[in-house]
Amino acid sequence: MDTSNMNADKVNVTYGFKIGPESAPVKVIEFINLACPYCKKWYFDTKDLLNEYVQEGKVQRVIKLFDKEKPSLKRGNVLHHHLDYKKPEEALMEIDYLLAHQNEWGMLKSHEEIAEYAVEKRGLTHQPNEIEINGILNETKEANVFFVPSVFIGENIFDENISLEELKTIIDSEYEKNK
Repeated sequence: MDTSNMNADKVNVTYGFKIGPESAPVKVIEFINLACPYCKKWYFDTKDLLNEYVQEGKVQRVIKLFDKEKPSLKRGNVLHHHLDYKKPEEALMEIDYLLAHQNEWGMLKSHEEIAEYAVEKRGLTHQPNEIEINGILNETKEANVFFVPSVFIGENIFDENISLEELKTIIDSEYEKNK
């Protein structure tokens, strides 16, 4: 992924699901789409490590569901509008489930079927997330974020192809710098 045009200074923690303490010195900002197989890879490859850092109070994750116009990702957009930004911990459990079952709901043909899946299978309701969703879209434009996943930790920008050792080194370095 070419990150040379991305601007980490324009990425913020205003919008997104905030997991972990506000006081955490390291912010891991993740732009993802629930229909993206690379986002699924990022999420599950890093889940345990990031959860450990969150529990230690070192990291706050800010998960930003990025509505994309790419046809294969529009299914994810439908689900993004069924998660409640006021309940980030519950949303994280749903993100976990939805990414784990991406093959199941990803095969549904219409956006209506995906919305029905969210309501009937997961007990979710359509959420008035326009402020959050539009805030994230505006942020992606300002920061030149086009790809999912795009992950920011300080000035570090990367995708799912980071090793756990590299990720740990970046987080530990940012922690030492910001604690």
